[in-house]
Amino acid sequence: MTTSSKSALTQGTVVTGRWNGGRYMIQRLLGRGANGVVYLVKQLDNAKLYALKMGFDTVDIQSEINVLKALQRQGRRRGSAGRDLSYLVEVDDYSLQGREIPFYVMRYVKGDPLRSFLAKRGGPWLSIAGLHLLRQLRQLHENGWVFGDLKPENVLVSPYGEVELIDYGGVSAIGRSVKQFTEWYDRGFWGAGGRTADPSYDWFSFTVVCIHLLAEEPLKRAATQLPQMRSSSDLLAIIRSEPALAPYRAWMERAIAGKFGDTAEACQLWKELVTSPLSRRKPRQQTPRWMLGAFALALTLLGCAIYLTLGF
Repeated sequence: MTTSSKSALTQGTVVTGRWNGGRYMIQRLLGRGANGVVYLVKQLDNAKLYALKMGFDTVDIQSEINVLKALQRQGRRRGSAGRDLSYLVEVDDYSLQGREIPFYVMRYVKGDPLRSFLAKRGGPWLSIAGLHLLRQLRQLHENGWVFGDLKPENVLVSPYGEVELIDYGGVSAIGRSVKQFTEWYDRGFWGAGGRTADPSYDWFSFTVVCIHLLAEEPLKRAATQLPQMRSSSDLLAIIRSEPALAPYRAWMERAIAGKFGDTAEACQLWKELVTSPLSRRKPRQQTPRWMLGAFALALTLLGCAIYLTLGF
């Protein structure tokens, strides 16, 4: 058991809601943000897995809860076909050492953090995961919100590339200031614009996330420059020079400049990448047979994911 709400609860700890009596057993830590900690939990009554966020500040977490409630209402009014709309499962308080700590429970996609997912599956799977992530951002944007604190740690990916955002602490209303951000993925950090919440802020962050995952070392070098030397030109130079980013180059250049009409257009152009020759590349000659088998399996899984992705 911990002594501070800002410390991680240990595996096996049972969080019992004070008001509703829901019981959730901590499985593992999923992520930590500026205003709370997110755990993978198992509800003891039905053994289902959820994500539970425990907040450091009641006002901050209530703001997130309001966003999730709004998304749930808006999604149901719009009749989002094929999409689980249960953003928010439960809201309650947890009594710990004489303190009342607010928490909320939300849906969970069984999978890995984005970085781990790509390490297992390979860089080309960014096409699939990226499209699902952009669709999540599109839904937020169309409902008047910007995610804000987009980073690999806040993205979970299922085996077939389905994506879930797990921390809504940085979500801000369009037109307001971004409430929470992480430096590398922040437009202001690169001198590429302000911190007003608009869809282009998320496009920019998404692009830097992709650069970080596929070209980490040059991004590190650029990010550690003096602030007066750092600019979006450094990002463009990486995009134009790194082979791993070549399939996404034109899209990323537009995203850095904020030159999409809206996120629907950004999604459509990214979707075209999914049907590019990425999935039809052949292995080099003299490749060991075991590697050919693994490559074929990876292509089969990628092909299935592309089919499922384009199917909705």
